[in-house]
Amino acid sequence: MQSHASTSIPASSALAMPPPWSLYSWPTVFCQANTKRRLRFVHLGSCVTFAADGQHPTSGQTLWAELGNAPGAGLAWDWVQIGSGVLAMANPMCVVTNLRLVGERGELLSVNEAALYYNRMVCALPWQDEVWRVLKAA
Repeated sequence: MQSHASTSIPASSALAMPPPWSLYSWPTVFCQANTKRRLRFVHLGSCVTFAADGQHPTSGQTLWAELGNAPGAGLAWDWVQIGSGVLAMANPMCVVTNLRLVGERGELLSVNEAALYYNRMVCALPWQDEVWRVLKAA
């Protein structure tokens, strides 16, 4: 009988990184989708999950928040190691965020429309470097 248990290791301490779904409880932040203003995010933490059976890839979650004193926007997503030295978003359509994007006429973008912008934000972040740092420390 094979076990499919996994081990989850937080980035630094269990208190350092709130669970990614906690972003839903953060205040909603509205932002113009095509704005020239660039949001500045900092890495809050990443968790790593090693599959005990050795047959499933290493995976985890990473959490980023807007730089500043006031509660701001946050982004979190699942990642997976897809090869030696290669990390990818597990599902580019599943970015957890409290950020709501607004179109040119003030309309709220749909989930599918907003996903393009969220993915651009993720691609602009050095998230793979941060996850590799956590993986090497684990």
